[in-house]
Amino acid sequence: MRRYGLHAVLAAAIILLDQLTKAVIVRTVPYYGSLPVIPGFLDLTHIRNSGAILGLFGQMKQPWMTVILLVLNAAALGLVIYYFSKTAQRERLVRLALALIAGGALGNIVDRLARGYVIDFVDMHAGRFHWPTYNVADACITIGAVLLIAGVIFGRPHASDPV
Repeated sequence: MRRYGLHAVLAAAIILLDQLTKAVIVRTVPYYGSLPVIPGFLDLTHIRNSGAILGLFGQMKQPWMTVILLVLNAAALGLVIYYFSKTAQRERLVRLALALIAGGALGNIVDRLARGYVIDFVDMHAGRFHWPTYNVADACITIGAVLLIAGVIFGRPHASDPV
């Protein structure tokens, strides 16, 4: 457990924060309703994403789509955990990135298992530009992916690393 300690706590905190924010949205914002936070830039909009990332495949019928997405999410999560177990402790940025990705993936898996879809609510826009609606789990996955790329590209090689 020590090998995973703080990273497991971080992933659990992400799951908790993700589920709490989704519960607040479900209770306070009607389905398809929107609450402006920063007018012209940020709204809280309650939607249900039955598809994959950015709503891809959302128009396909369930329950088989939910099963496929759950299997793909579980496989990706398994790869993240495997990669984490093979990552040296000194590679802090990569391990942080993997914990963010794992926590976010688990947050969305909880939704799919409980509801058959994912609650999204962060709705950003500027002028005609409109980013797809997302949630805390999605944000953590995205930040984790960026940090993972940075850690892999810019990580300093160590004398003990193979060439």
